[in-house]
Amino acid sequence: MKIFYTIILILLPFDIYSQSPTHSDNMKPRVEVSTNVGSFILELDKGRAPLTVENFLKYVNEDFYSGTIFHRVVQGFIAQAGGYDENLDAKEVEVNIINESGNGLSNLRGTVGLARLNSPHSGNTQFYINLSDNLDLNPRPTRWGYTVFGNVVNGMEIIDEIGHVSTSAKGSFERNVPVDSIIIESIELLSN
Repeated sequence: MKIFYTIILILLPFDIYSQSPTHSDNMKPRVEVSTNVGSFILELDKGRAPLTVENFLKYVNEDFYSGTIFHRVVQGFIAQAGGYDENLDAKEVEVNIINESGNGLSNLRGTVGLARLNSPHSGNTQFYINLSDNLDLNPRPTRWGYTVFGNVVNGMEIIDEIGHVSTSAKGSFERNVPVDSIIIESIELLSN
């Protein structure tokens, strides 16, 4: 009988936890990204990428992203933002976070990922949205990938519009900077 009660006590918290609507809502927070060309909504996956989502939401809560631009747009590949202002000056960031690319989420069209340098654990504030399926960005047994931490759930037409803008060299960037700035006016956490 003691074993039976022990099993019940072990399983009970998981049952309550999995059925809690508050828990599931908190694990899939949504943010609205407002730009000068329109708005879109991202749903973040805190269950699969907890460190990345926590980091992203920290910067959202600090209003870090207001005034940043989409500084890299490669048609049919990605639209990248979150690190530079309209003058292409880099915004100051705190620390890099651990790469969570082995979380089972794939770089498919409409997903959002954490941009980084060649070093696998160099991501911080910059993010990208996949304009097509980019499976080469996924991890492999021999190398790290790029962490997917959410997806576009509303406004993909705005992302497609951004993905087709004219780009050129600008400032210290050799290419892929939108000719007309695409400015993030705000990113706001939506209430569940």
